[in-house]
Amino acid sequence: MNVVLSIAKFIVNEILSQPAYLIGIITAVGLIALRKSTGQVIGGAIKATLGFLLIGAGAGLVVASLDPLGVMIQGALGAHGVIPTNEAIVAIAQKQYGAQVTWLMILGFAISLALARFTPLRYVFLTGHHMLFMATLLTMVLAVAGMSTPVVVTLGGVLLGIVMVSLPALSQAWTRRVTGGNDIAIGHFGTAGYIAAGATGQLVGKKSRSTEDMDLPEGLRFLRDSMVATALSMVLLYLVLAVVYLIRAGQDVAFKAFEIPATDVGNYLMKAVSQGLQFGIAVAVILFGVRTILGELVPAFQGIGERVVPGAIPALDAPIVFPYAQNAVLIGFISSFTGGLISLGLLAWIFNPAFGLALVLPGLVPHFFTGGAAGVYGNATGGRRGAVAGGFVNGVLITFLPAVLLKVLGAFGDENTTFGDADFGWFGTSIGLAAEIGGAGAILVCLAVGLVILGAAIIVQTRVVSAGWDPGAARDAALGIATEPTGYPTEPAPVVQSYPKIPPPHGAPPPPPPE
Repeated sequence: MNVVLSIAKFIVNEILSQPAYLIGIITAVGLIALRKSTGQVIGGAIKATLGFLLIGAGAGLVVASLDPLGVMIQGALGAHGVIPTNEAIVAIAQKQYGAQVTWLMILGFAISLALARFTPLRYVFLTGHHMLFMATLLTMVLAVAGMSTPVVVTLGGVLLGIVMVSLPALSQAWTRRVTGGNDIAIGHFGTAGYIAAGATGQLVGKKSRSTEDMDLPEGLRFLRDSMVATALSMVLLYLVLAVVYLIRAGQDVAFKAFEIPATDVGNYLMKAVSQGLQFGIAVAVILFGVRTILGELVPAFQGIGERVVPGAIPALDAPIVFPYAQNAVLIGFISSFTGGLISLGLLAWIFNPAFGLALVLPGLVPHFFTGGAAGVYGNATGGRRGAVAGGFVNGVLITFLPAVLLKVLGAFGDENTTFGDADFGWFGTSIGLAAEIGGAGAILVCLAVGLVILGAAIIVQTRVVSAGWDPGAARDAALGIATEPTGYPTEPAPVVQSYPKIPPPHGAPPPPPPE
């Protein structure tokens, strides 16, 4: 039994929870199904793996550049509370529930593939670390409610499989608006924020132009380069916060954010500049990694669709949408962070005294990745106003939902950290409250929650996604953009930048006109 468990843990921890290896394997399977040569299979799999490693490298640079910024924000604002960090809470829970999480994740992945094969939801969830996060959350809320290990694994596996195929379907109409087709879906548990951002964009941005179509004065044309705009914005943000933190905390404390001697103000300020520039580099690396993996994975999925899951659509991590509206990523991040700060104020002023909700500090990492993606979704349906409002709504969600989630985590609610993305909040709370009923009733209610989500996803897939509904059609009409019968802008769009299926690298020449 120990050998079997060790093998299962190896598969989960070293392969299935590592997105790069999982994507490489899936790409190889797809290319084999397409009867490609051995060299093409190996090359395609390695290139797809490298693409995800590039995304990971960029994410690591983002985290490294945001760490001192988080310290300065807490010091400048004087706020203390819970910091949502998925990796931290998962590491804490793994010490107690590692075996249950392992088996639950394997079962959940198998059930998701079965559902993708035998229902209209042809989505294959490939974001391995988010599978692990959700498996851990389900284990925690079910085990804390007193369920036995077999029930936790079986019930949690079913619920995990359901959300892995359902959430991509629920968001696909908006994702298709971003990407221009059904080649990819979003496979990230911040989906509620992306749907909310897209819906908000529809409400506020009917006549708002795209973030990618800003008419800048000649002297500011350099800001059309997204890497330059991102780096410059972050440099300014870093400098402002560094100065405020220095004034409020003093040199002895402030300089510790960058681990430099407490006598060199110039070095302190230039460290802030350096960190802002590093952030711009990180975003560029992420975008290049996304383009690399899209170029290999999407064709490979044709083979999987033909052989394993007919019509399979890969559901991928949030940065997969970043290249489609690069300016919107930065706008969404800043707006999401602003929404988080305002929500923190509301928690401290109203909801903590009245309802005992914890103070959830704005975590820079979840606000960047989910807020950036929310900005892209908001821009797709509502242009610039949609990107701002959509990012803001996402920031509110990922502040209040983690605060509510803490109520069902038992002793884990005292760990000063929790899950940070929107779907962990609403889904974890729903299952946690259902599990607290106890006995067979708890199992039935949990299954009912899962079946409602699955049924809603099937209805949305068949009646909305497959019917070709376009959430941005009203905006296209208001801006005078011609549309194809499917409801998507024709090429080239006369006013707003269109959304190509696989965006070219920044600065690449436009494709030649059709002959």
